[in-house]
This record gives sequence, structure tokens and C-alpha cells, in this order.
Amino acid sequence: MSDGALSQDEIDALLAGVDSSGSGGAAAAAPEPSGGSEEDRRALQDFFAGTVGSLSSNLSTMTGADVSIRGPQVEFSNRDAFLRQLPDMVTAVKADFNSGFPGEHSFIISEDTAKSIASLMNKEENIQLDEMAMSVIGEVVSQMVGTQITALTQKTGNKSIASMSPEAANVPKAVAAMPGGAFIAAAYQLNLGDGSNRQIWEILGSSVSADIARALKGPAAAPPPSPAAMPSFGGAAIPSGGALPGMGGGPLSGMGGMNIPPMGQPTNVQSIQFPSLIPQLTTQEQGNISLLMDVYMEMTVELGRTRKLIKEILGMGEGTIIELDKLAGEPVDILVNHKLIAKGEVVVIDENFGVRVTEIVSPMERMNDLS
Repeated sequence: MSDGALSQDEIDALLAGVDSSGSGGAAAAAPEPSGGSEEDRRALQDFFAGTVGSLSSNLSTMTGADVSIRGPQVEFSNRDAFLRQLPDMVTAVKADFNSGFPGEHSFIISEDTAKSIASLMNKEENIQLDEMAMSVIGEVVSQMVGTQITALTQKTGNKSIASMSPEAANVPKAVAAMPGGAFIAAAYQLNLGDGSNRQIWEILGSSVSADIARALKGPAAAPPPSPAAMPSFGGAAIPSGGALPGMGGGPLSGMGGMNIPPMGQPTNVQSIQFPSLIPQLTTQEQGNISLLMDVYMEMTVELGRTRKLIKEILGMGEGTIIELDKLAGEPVDILVNHKLIAKGEVVVIDENFGVRVTEIVSPMERMNDLS
């Protein structure tokens, strides 16, 4: 006799809106996805396909592997139809656009693929999808979205496009957040350099996908002027040369003796002098920064790390030697608020330990060392 508690399968089925009781007939068929035109779908597919080269290059740099991305295959879908394509556990990364083309935007990654990406980033095998791994996945998606925003800005001229900071979570597929109604689903083929093809899905809500597609297609081209719309002089149309009939083919003479050059004649074009793009702090900005100069921040020098089983930790006692992942003489890590900013060597000042900075970590290295 049942105690009234629901199993995990029943909970997942209820969240997905599926009848798992086995009675009452077959589940209702999912409605056919709609809400966009075929022209919109093609415009989005062409745009996404044009970014896969940059995405592959960026992921290769971040992971140190020969990463390639192909596709994507873009189609209209809805929650019920899309869930049938997914494994039971997925890593859902929400990265909504909050300006430019505001709307719902997310990535869905299978649990195994998320582990493979996090392992490459952290240079660690058999990784668990904990909070640290989720931050790594979020950073990967942030780089992908940044690449897309750059390309979208170049194609549409919209310079206000921005996305919220990605939030990753490993959840059952039934609880992954997705847009309501129909939406765009783009399926990419991902190869992490091991020869195995994996899928990553990108999802756009119906409103944001329609706005982006409209911007990509651009304004409708204006029709060529008809003969009736051509300028005339005394009822006679002015030909493309700009000369009036019977005027000797010379340029038109305007009011006050001003000469109007014939159409098609080269004009004097001067290049525009752009200001320097090197940012300069204004007096006000410098004053604002000075307000933060007396704020304390935690600085830590890390000698090394290691991982131990709980039974090994409980078995520690006085005299236990813990081997770290650093070699003797290797630079130690200098962290500010737990973020790696520099490396250095340990020194002794009077009777205290100190550290001499030998290297400032570049932004790319900071990104790769998120762990």
C-alpha cells in the first residue's frame, strides 16, 4: 500500500505536464509549434552559422583543446516537443538579453557534456558538477554570448545589446526554465577534440527571436524612382547627365549663377578625423575612483591545493604530511577576494613570511583559472 509520497519520476512527470499514472489513456499530443515565419528562421540560422568559427576559436583558447562547433539546425519548437530531445539531466544556463533585443535566452547542455567542458577548463578528470563547475560553465556561455553580441552589433548596428550574467544549474530536464509557447531552438554539434559529437541547444523566446530576425533582415529596399517622379524642367524630364535639352550638355545653372554639377560627376570627398579611442579618465571619474581607495580587500597567498577523501581527512593527525599540487620552487598564487591576480615567490621579512610579486596574471589567464 502506498504511503502517499510521490516518486521522483512522478514529480518530474507532473512538472513536465505528462500523465505518468498509466491510466486515463495516452497523454495529450503536444501542440504543433508556431509563432514565426520561415523567413525569420532562415535569417537566424544564417546568422548563427556565421558565428560558429569564432565560437570554436574562443572555446579552443579557453579549454586548450581543438574544439569545433558545427551547425546549427534552427527550428521552431515548444516545451513538450523540445523536452523529448533531451536527456534526463541537463545543465541549464539562463542568459536573458536585457537591452537591445530584450527577451528570454538560454542554453541547454547535457550533463555529460557539461562535465567534459568543466574537466577541460579545470584540467581535472572525473569532475563533479558542483558550484565551482557551474561557474566555469557560466563563463563559457558568457564568452559564447559575447561573441554573438559582437556579431549581432556589427550586422544590425544596434550598439545597446547586452545580456545578463549567465546562471548555470544542473537540474532534471522537467524543471529547466524555458519560454512559454513557441520558441526558437538552435542545435549545435560540439566536438571537444576527442572525436565525439555532442549537442548544445540555444533557445530564444518568440519575441526576442522575432526582433533579432527583423533587424537582421534590415529595412525593405526602396523601389527605383519611376519616370514620373524624375525632376523636370518646363515639363521635360532631366536626363541622368544633368543637362537640359538644348543647353549644350553643360551643367545646370541654378539661382544666383550657382552651377549644379552633372549627375554622376565625382565630388570632393574628405576623410573624417575620428578622435582617439584610448580611454582617458575625466576629473570626475578620477574623483569617483578616489572614493574607493580606502576600501579594504582580502588578499591571500595560496601555497597549493589538494583533494582528499572524507575518510582521509578524518584520519589526519599530528605529523600527517599533506602533499600539494605545487612543485618546490614553483610560484605561489596571489588572490584578491579569491580571484587570482598575480604570482610570486615566498620571502622572509624579519621573522614574517612575505611574497615578492613576479608576474601579473593576464585577463585571459584569469578566465582560464576561474577554478
